[in-house]
Amino acid sequence: MPNSEGKLLWRSRRGMLEVELKLLPFAQAHLRHLAPADRQAYARLLKEDDWQLHDWLQGRPAPEDPALARVVALIRRTESDAA
Repeated sequence: MPNSEGKLLWRSRRGMLEVELKLLPFAQAHLRHLAPADRQAYARLLKEDDWQLHDWLQGRPAPEDPALARVVALIRRTESDAA
């Protein structure tokens, strides 16, 4: 199953620490509760390169794809809620 929780958690580990420190805690805390469409979007998000993810997670600019933009917003909101 390509989008199983374990595989998505593993793919949340990244080469760029700044990105991993945002993705991995989000995935660990929220992945199992995501709606199927959001889980699919998260899986697609993980196919992007680290620099693109870094820019999106910093809010510059948001992804053009509405599903990816929603997931990025969820990650950013979760991060700000934890701060």
